[in-house]
Amino acid sequence: MEKTVLLYEGKAKKIWKTADADLLISEFKDDLTAFNGAKKSSEAGKGALNNQISTELFKYLNEKGIPTHYVSTIDDNNMLHKAAEVIYIEVIVRNIATGSLSKNLGIADKTVLPFTLVEFDYKNDELGDPKLNDQHCLLLNLVNNTDELDYIRFMARRINTLLRDFYATLDIKVVDFKLEFGRDKNGNIILIDELSPDNFRLWDAHTDEKLDKDRFRQGLGGLTEAYKQVLDRIRNRK
Repeated sequence: MEKTVLLYEGKAKKIWKTADADLLISEFKDDLTAFNGAKKSSEAGKGALNNQISTELFKYLNEKGIPTHYVSTIDDNNMLHKAAEVIYIEVIVRNIATGSLSKNLGIADKTVLPFTLVEFDYKNDELGDPKLNDQHCLLLNLVNNTDELDYIRFMARRINTLLRDFYATLDIKVVDFKLEFGRDKNGNIILIDELSPDNFRLWDAHTDEKLDKDRFRQGLGGLTEAYKQVLDRIRNRK
């Protein structure tokens, strides 16, 4: 499948049209951004690692019955997937308090939450991705009804359970992560975007070593080495 027209370029990926209107190609970039684009850099090989990690996790979720946009992996940096109408809600799933949750609510860092917290952010860079409640989602016409929000929450929790179990076998804690959903050509809500350490906080289960983009946010260094460690653990699991 060949790329034809560049449809969209984001912080981490370029999205290309193909000869098939129902299929797109995501090209994973080496660019790094944090704090709504205030901090920027690039690290060779990061895009390929994100594509390969996402590939493994999409395949795993597909096998478990989660509807996703994933079709196939073309090469190290390019993924073929279904076209979808993006739902402009970033779904944040939290298992352990850290980052903005600790800062905003005063919950001590590394506190294990008594239940899985699911939050919604408005996918809008110009506004800084503000928090949304259900009524905001309806006012902004991001969903058709509250049933869709309930379904998205259900899917987010189901995905969380599957990925926590998956990563537990790799001695990795799933701290929190961001998901995105869209509607396929039949109007079905499916999981889209990527499932990489750019969008996940992943800590080593024994040392709490950060294996995610916090290494860039916090100036820790060793980002691609950490991402490669995640990929190696996934592949060695087999």
